[in-house]
Amino acid sequence: MANSTIQRARRLRRDATDAEALLWCRLRTAALPLRARRQHPVEGYIADFAFVLARLVIEVDGGQHAGSETDRDRDRRLRAAGWRVLRFWNHEVTDNIEGVLETIAQTLATSPLHPPSPCKRGEGG
Repeated sequence: MANSTIQRARRLRRDATDAEALLWCRLRTAALPLRARRQHPVEGYIADFAFVLARLVIEVDGGQHAGSETDRDRDRRLRAAGWRVLRFWNHEVTDNIEGVLETIAQTLATSPLHPPSPCKRGEGG
């Protein structure tokens, strides 16, 4: 993974929106079957949140994303690579966090798990 991607992900974690911070706090304490990662590189993009084993990306969007062709293209590419994508508006997270968590939990319950591929001979440790 490129150093610039790592630095960008760190910056995005540090500069999280209020809605992202709230969702992260609740994801960390929710009784979910898998652990979320925040501002995680996925297929060349940085996802707000990712459940890697379930190949589920969660995006929290502000008004600047309304009608975004860039977001639609990103979603298409992620889906083509086998990822599921859930998008929530900031106000959905702040006004209805329980409903957002329920949607995530239901999606995880129906997501097949994709364990990481074992290392090839001579790779990894």
